[in-house]
Amino acid sequence: MLGIIVIFLFPELALKVQPLECTGDEAIQIPEEWYQDGDLLIGGLLSFIHYMFPKVAFDKHPSEESVNFPFVVTKFYQHVLALVFAVKEINKDPHILPNITLGFHIYDSYSDTLMTYRTTLDLLFKLHKIVPNYICGIEKKVMGIIGGMSPETSTRMAEILQLFKIPQISYGSFQQAVTDESHFPPFYRMAPKEDLQYEGLVQLLLYFGWKWVGLVITDDKHGECFLQTLEPRLSQNKICSEFTERIDRNLYFTTILDLAEHCMRHITLFTQRTANAVIVHGENTVFSWLASILQATEFYLPTPFDSSLKISTRKMWITMAQNDFTLFSLQRAVDMQTFHGTISFSISKKELPGFQPFIQAVTPSGASQDGFIKDFWSQAFCCSPPNHDVYQFEKCSGEERVEDLIAPFFETRILGHSYSIYNAIYAVAQALQAAQTVRTYQKIQKDSDQGRSKIVEAWQLHSFLQRIFFNNSAGDEIKFSEDGALEAGFDIVNLVTFPNNSYINNPVGGLDLEGGAFQIHQDKIQWHPGFSQIPPPSLCNDPCPPGKRKKKIEGRKFCCYACAPCPEKMISRQMDTENCDGCPEDQFPNEAQDECIPKTLHFLSFEETLGVTLVSLSLLFSLATVLVFIIFVKQRDTPIVKANNRNLTYLLLISLFLCFLCSLLFIGQPSRMTCLLRQTNFGITFSIAISSILAKTITVVVAFLASKPGSLFHKWVGQKLAYSIIWFCSFIQVVICIVWLGTSPPFPDLNMQTLYGEMIAECHEGSIIMFYCVLGYMGLLALLSFTVAFLARKLPDSFNEAKFITFSMLVFCNVWLTFVPTYLSTKGKYVVAVEIFSILSSGVGLLGCIFIPKIYIIIFRPELNTREQLTYKK
Repeated sequence: MLGIIVIFLFPELALKVQPLECTGDEAIQIPEEWYQDGDLLIGGLLSFIHYMFPKVAFDKHPSEESVNFPFVVTKFYQHVLALVFAVKEINKDPHILPNITLGFHIYDSYSDTLMTYRTTLDLLFKLHKIVPNYICGIEKKVMGIIGGMSPETSTRMAEILQLFKIPQISYGSFQQAVTDESHFPPFYRMAPKEDLQYEGLVQLLLYFGWKWVGLVITDDKHGECFLQTLEPRLSQNKICSEFTERIDRNLYFTTILDLAEHCMRHITLFTQRTANAVIVHGENTVFSWLASILQATEFYLPTPFDSSLKISTRKMWITMAQNDFTLFSLQRAVDMQTFHGTISFSISKKELPGFQPFIQAVTPSGASQDGFIKDFWSQAFCCSPPNHDVYQFEKCSGEERVEDLIAPFFETRILGHSYSIYNAIYAVAQALQAAQTVRTYQKIQKDSDQGRSKIVEAWQLHSFLQRIFFNNSAGDEIKFSEDGALEAGFDIVNLVTFPNNSYINNPVGGLDLEGGAFQIHQDKIQWHPGFSQIPPPSLCNDPCPPGKRKKKIEGRKFCCYACAPCPEKMISRQMDTENCDGCPEDQFPNEAQDECIPKTLHFLSFEETLGVTLVSLSLLFSLATVLVFIIFVKQRDTPIVKANNRNLTYLLLISLFLCFLCSLLFIGQPSRMTCLLRQTNFGITFSIAISSILAKTITVVVAFLASKPGSLFHKWVGQKLAYSIIWFCSFIQVVICIVWLGTSPPFPDLNMQTLYGEMIAECHEGSIIMFYCVLGYMGLLALLSFTVAFLARKLPDSFNEAKFITFSMLVFCNVWLTFVPTYLSTKGKYVVAVEIFSILSSGVGLLGCIFIPKIYIIIFRPELNTREQLTYKK
């Protein structure tokens, strides 16, 4: 019945099923096996031989098709030796299974689906032919099977072994999704969780800034599974894949040109792809075929194909834990230095005591039951070993030693997969030990139970394997997680090659299981000498320097971008930033826009040329006013001084003097006191000056009108009217200033926005309305004075200075009408300079127009300074 089920599940095996006779004459022999008898057997299904299949042309019967070119992966012979070494070590150990001898039966899977089914069934039965569920002769007790190396082999084995519930421990590293897709129970994996390797790969790329990478995978569902798992992680970390190169697991060809054509399909990897970092995923066949492509690229392509292609094999290879840098025996011409500097993840391992001497002692003459050594020895040393005729090779000399082989073909130091096989054997042995202990204890408790088996059944080991925990001979802890993966981390190694094509794997970091802690020692890494920059970059384009930001290019992946300057007043300090940042208010970008520098304090200082000029003018005009005042005081009894209301003249000169000096308050860095005094002092002093002029003009008009007989203005003649006008007009301005200071007074402020790169130290007016009220009221007084003076300009000259007042008010009004638009259109210290200039200009206009004619008469024409001249009527 079970045979029918197997045939139904695997119809491709139907034609290969043999009759159910127990004779050995018709057995289909498989030469690549190693059998050692024991009380209990541990099976091994390892990958040792690969076949290069011919291209099927359907021009002859399938039975005439032959499988050509068997390639022995000589390096994998160590996997076989590791299994044998572990079994022999356990049999010598009195503390593990003391009363039981372990045996083993090792087959080759040939990395082929059909052969995996075939050899898995052979492991379960004594006869070397497919007789499902039929045991012939002595019972064959297989307690566990170690294999396979690739996801394909492991899953095909599991499809059969789950029917018999025999524990399977895979020694390869691959994603858990491979077993999740099957409804069969998962098998154990003597390798860490693949998610941890993905996390380490992303962290490695981020550490070196490799944002533009290539992918090389097998062209099957396992390669696609890797791609679907990795690419979302890359995108989440802003890493792009430039290309995905899919390589056939098995290469089909007829001639060497077929091989060249196959390689031509992948030549763009070395001619058009710009990504320096290339991730290689898959078991060792992927690396071997990649090496073949490199070899064909260098040796075959330039002649039959375009010789103008610029071929560069310089890449930063990153390989996963499945790879052991293995070459086939026919690939001796491959230059391993092409892969110098490769960074690889590796299953954590330690050297096993006694393992190297065990390997070094291996010779063909001492391994009569070893069905693998003939193929290994002949292809490793290209000679025919003793007692094994290989027609294409000459006889071996007997001096060949495995330690003389270079690393791509064999290593005496333990490999990661060999270490996993060793631990897998011990895991089965420890589970057997635990099961036997429990069985012995149960038998003591129930002596009457005579039906209980003395030997544990294979299916009973599952519960023990799930809870297994032990330390191997190298001191490593071996324990499975809940999903059947080894609880361990990964090593990160650097491939260092030598001129003789050998290499070593130099440890440069690791990935711990606890939290996925990533460690890398960059100083220990040896890079490929072809790279001009260390570490080599792998970006779609040159990174954007500080001061620029990334700009998306339509139609390209987000890792490809252009560089655009930061907007005005913004910076970027880092390479490859997406957004520019603004500077603090008291700083501004430098010319390169990569740093913020402090803004300079901007104000009209006493030290600069403009400040010195304005101070000089202010003092000069103040001194001129003082001189005029002194002259008028000395000439106070002369008719020209007395005729123009001497006291009002003194008040006007004093107010003008204060106006000139108040301009000094606008120079220098503003403080709270200067801000409070600037505009109020300016407004009040100018209001007093204009009020004095208004009072003088009205006094002249009233005096003229009062001179007529019977005039009603006679009673207004005198000082009382003039003082009342000055007091009243000035009082209104004082009230405006008090209201201004009481509600929203001016205050010192730093204006950060007006000038680029400078902070303007200025007096904020507080209430701009009150500021314009002060100016407006002052303008109103000036307009009123101008009007009165203009109307009185034709009064007799002996009493009249209205003409001079008219001109002075005209100058004053023009200055301040020009001031307003100029004040609003200037920035920084020039605003203050405009106001100072307006104060000085209007003050000089009043001083010059009113007093220069009188000074001229007093100094240069004293003969006109008489009463007769003043009262003369034309």
